[in-house]
Amino acid sequence: MNNQNEMLRSLRIDRGSENAAARGVGLLAVLGIGLVSAVLAGAGVWFLKPGAEPGAQGRPATQTAQGADGNAASTPASVAAAGGLTASGYVVARRRATVAAEVIGRVIEVRVEEGQTVRKGEVLALLDASLAQAEYDGTRARVRSAEADITATRAELAEARLVLSRAEQLVASKFASEASVTAARARVDSLAGRVAQAEANRTAFEREAARASGQLARYVIRAPFSGVVVDKAAQAGEIISPSSAGGGFTRTGICSLVDMDSLEIEVDVNEAYIARVSPGQPVQAVLDAYPELKLPARVIAAIPTASRDKATVRVRVGFDKLDPRILPEMAIKVTFIEGNPRS
Repeated sequence: MNNQNEMLRSLRIDRGSENAAARGVGLLAVLGIGLVSAVLAGAGVWFLKPGAEPGAQGRPATQTAQGADGNAASTPASVAAAGGLTASGYVVARRRATVAAEVIGRVIEVRVEEGQTVRKGEVLALLDASLAQAEYDGTRARVRSAEADITATRAELAEARLVLSRAEQLVASKFASEASVTAARARVDSLAGRVAQAEANRTAFEREAARASGQLARYVIRAPFSGVVVDKAAQAGEIISPSSAGGGFTRTGICSLVDMDSLEIEVDVNEAYIARVSPGQPVQAVLDAYPELKLPARVIAAIPTASRDKATVRVRVGFDKLDPRILPEMAIKVTFIEGNPRS
């Protein structure tokens, strides 16, 4: 009987142990879910975090130099260590002029177009010079009149001198009185004075003619130097003036002329780096339009004044050799090569 009771007790289910096991399994499940959530949250944060800029890893530090356009230009520290201070600027022409007339006049002909190459002294345009031409013709006529007067008076003077000589001979031979000699001598002196006056008049008229000729030449507009026409500002029929007193209906120039042999570079270098720039220093220039074109150049001079607004110093750079692709106002970047300046 006892054995039967013991067997029945061994088959009894312990509800306390079952509940404890269930609680253990539930706790493990909760911990597992929490761990998985934490892993997923960390992965989401890593995935949504902004990545580094492509190519930024391993990129060397850069140093900057203020450019002529006010923007900072950077260069790798490895280049800077070799003297690679860089700056941005523009190609400029040292000789550039807006060709205009010295007088007010109506344009009757313009002989140039944009892109045309002209030589020094070549006629660019003609103005209506009818009034100036008439004045010049009048002064030349007065010169010719004075010359004719001189010729006639000199002939009369020569005749008067002959009369005086004969009168002196007659007086010496007692065939004439002293009065005839006095009269003949007076006429000679009078004609000599008229000749001198006519010559003075001729000199005055010649000077007036020269002035009128110079005034007439102002109606012919010529190139002040050899170069290329980059802008045509006037057309035939328009009024041109050396000033803008005529308002919007009056042009102040015929065209703009650029000497392509005077092209150089102007850049603004941050004043913190200006000590690394010296006259004659080698420079490598690259046009934004032709990045594959490497242009050797050299520093001409640093302008001895700084910009208070931008804290920069302007530097002039000259090309060693000009290229036909270099045009005025092109954007360009330069790298100053440190070391011994070229002689």
